[in-house]
Amino acid sequence: MSAKDNFLKVKHLYNRAGFGVSYTDLQKLSKKNLDKVVDNLLKDSQKDDPINLVNDFESKRQLLVQAGLYAKKDLNDDEKKMRQQIIREQNEVSRDLNIAFITRMINTDAPLREKMTLFWHGHFACRSNNPFFAQQLNNIQRTNALGSFKTLLVEVSKSPAMLQYLNNQQNRKGKPNENFARELMELFTLGRGNYTEQDIKESARSFTGWMYDKDGSFIFRQNLHDPGTKTFFGKIGNFEGENIIDIILEKPETSQFIARKVYKFFVNDNPSEDHIKELATHFYNSKYDIASMMKKMFTSDWFYSPENVGTKIKSPAEFLVGLSREFYVTYNKPQVLIQLQSSLGQYLFNPPNVAGWPGGQSWIDSSSLMLRMRIPSLVLNDGEIDFSGKADPEDEAVIALSRTATTNANANMKPKSYVNANADWPKFLDTLPKGLTPLELTEFLLQPKLNAKITTMVSDNKGLRSTAVEITSMPEYQLC
Repeated sequence: MSAKDNFLKVKHLYNRAGFGVSYTDLQKLSKKNLDKVVDNLLKDSQKDDPINLVNDFESKRQLLVQAGLYAKKDLNDDEKKMRQQIIREQNEVSRDLNIAFITRMINTDAPLREKMTLFWHGHFACRSNNPFFAQQLNNIQRTNALGSFKTLLVEVSKSPAMLQYLNNQQNRKGKPNENFARELMELFTLGRGNYTEQDIKESARSFTGWMYDKDGSFIFRQNLHDPGTKTFFGKIGNFEGENIIDIILEKPETSQFIARKVYKFFVNDNPSEDHIKELATHFYNSKYDIASMMKKMFTSDWFYSPENVGTKIKSPAEFLVGLSREFYVTYNKPQVLIQLQSSLGQYLFNPPNVAGWPGGQSWIDSSSLMLRMRIPSLVLNDGEIDFSGKADPEDEAVIALSRTATTNANANMKPKSYVNANADWPKFLDTLPKGLTPLELTEFLLQPKLNAKITTMVSDNKGLRSTAVEITSMPEYQLC
């Protein structure tokens, strides 16, 4: 393999398995055998560093207070204020948790672990008003991101966030709630068409008693569990929740369902059935070892095929994280990251529903593409909107997001945008080899192959900084 081919393959690998790679690291990595690069990527992501933003003690205190307040039919004025204050505090901490997750992705030295955490964050989509529960689930996904899928599935199923979100707290003997059992099979493991309504009913009975206590810890309430005999996928027994999960994992359809989602997230929105079958068989035979499946995918020739390079639309999180990592961006007011996520359609910890974000083409419409193309120039030009007099439509779209932004009538004034970010240009430029041309920088920054229009456009550019801003503001930069 030529040095150029290896350079492009490693770049593709790090764009998909992480959030991009610096030019310096890319040069070093491209001198190594590709299999060793994959091994190193997995090794670098062995470290599990949980997010510990939310105070455990304070959250449990709030839970106990809330439990007491919700148990009352009528609250006095002080109790109502107390409940509102707790909700306000939880909302503030939830925003901080969102920022902590995206900041972790921007700064991580374990890119594959965080990319997998982002994948599982969408796969096991969940909303929780309790930031302690949300952090706990996020850390479960991070800890088990590259481990055993069975362990991950069991831990997610026992998490208070998921038990609450899918109503298993109300699932009890004699009055089964089928919500969790249904989504477990439809969205988390088997996919539609691979189970019956009767399987859902029997599964729900098996998960009766799976709950969490007043301080937010999983508890199996034996007195609320249905001990009767169940028939699930033709098997008969006095099943409990983990027995159901074991039976589900015995079915090859589960490995196929997960492999398909992994393929669509990391390889191509238009799946190859042959490649998915290959991946699923390996996953099943490895007893659901996630790291083994990822290595199989990243070392397969088809992963690097032209049809799989530069053809996926970056999710809003991938776009914001990749841009921020590439140019060493710091956000003086990190809350803007929440505004940007919301405006681009992927507010972390707040999926649209239990199915998660649809992804693919749904990430882009006319307004979101316009905003995406405007964000790099805002972020990389010290967060200033550069216009005189009336803003053009792109500027107006950005300004509309900021409640405090106003149009300044003075044509000589440059109103500050709400972005308020700083790119470390000296650090970025220092990663580039001496003598790098604008065209070579363009080839590095873009994943799709350059067309004649782009080549002509940058051929007369003089500076690398202006080229970087121009290129990251193009539609092609939205592809990875």
